[in-house]
Amino acid sequence: MSGDSDCTRTSPSAGSPSDNEFLPDRPKYVCSLSPDLIIKAREELQEKPEWRLRDVQALRDMVSKDYPSLGTCLDDAFLLRFLRARKFDYDRALQLLVNYYTCRRSWPEVFNNLKPSAIKPVLESGFVTVLPRLDPEGRHVVCIRPDRWTPSNYPITENIRAIYLTLEKLIQSEETQVNGIVILADYKGVSLSKASHFGPFVAKKVIGILQDGFPIRIKAVNIINEPRIFKGIFAIIKPFLKEKIANRVFLHGCDLNSLHQNIPPVILPEEYGGTSGKLDISTWNELLLASEEDFLPDFSQLVLPCDSSPHDMLVSGDADEKQCDDSLRGMKPQLYYCY
Repeated sequence: MSGDSDCTRTSPSAGSPSDNEFLPDRPKYVCSLSPDLIIKAREELQEKPEWRLRDVQALRDMVSKDYPSLGTCLDDAFLLRFLRARKFDYDRALQLLVNYYTCRRSWPEVFNNLKPSAIKPVLESGFVTVLPRLDPEGRHVVCIRPDRWTPSNYPITENIRAIYLTLEKLIQSEETQVNGIVILADYKGVSLSKASHFGPFVAKKVIGILQDGFPIRIKAVNIINEPRIFKGIFAIIKPFLKEKIANRVFLHGCDLNSLHQNIPPVILPEEYGGTSGKLDISTWNELLLASEEDFLPDFSQLVLPCDSSPHDMLVSGDADEKQCDDSLRGMKPQLYYCY
């Protein structure tokens, strides 16, 4: 987990909420938001500065009472991520926090040994990077280029690990917690063989993490250079998307003017008709690789409380996997047709 290596945590021996209030060495929260972002957080996220620490304490007490074995960081700044992502709804923030750890336990191929140095080949390939300039809404643009991946070099889960660590690094910023992010996905050169690695089972897990298991606001997903096969890919993904997210997906094809209506050319690299020079991946790679210590704790093997309901789990095991495998077999003819 990012940015909480010195956090106070719950543990199997954690006491009552009142006991946890007096655990030592909890960093004092200092708001870094600008006056404008404080107003935006109030209007969009229901965040009231005068009630902020009260709300954090309420979530902390709920964690200590309902999930004393969760092992989560209890610091103000960390818990605020989940409150902001769920507009300060305590119950929804708590569920998001539990889902966050459930995801880690349910997919060891992604979350074991999760640190920047372990995914250095993915970073060097340029599969995922973050544009150096913010958009007019103050949002980072995460650029994903599947054509940079060679399946014979490493499995698709390595790409997912790289995306996850990128999001973990971005969400450390309070500005990102309030403004959210924008995704730019370039599907140029995606072949049928490459698309076949992203079946319904992988799609469901990735979508589940992004929608229900990670405290980030995805404000737009811009798809460019998508081939005909993308109709099949999107058919796999769409059933797992919430309506709000589905409405934020924009398919631009090869129309750069359409892309520029959503992302201004001034922040885009030349590859996408922008004016900010060639796409630079080295700056982000260096920043992420220099953050190794932020990601040292490994919580993929956390044991949730015995009374955790199956409904709390984003992935419910073999039954879902079989259902997704069946769905993949049904989708293959459609993929070949689109290709």
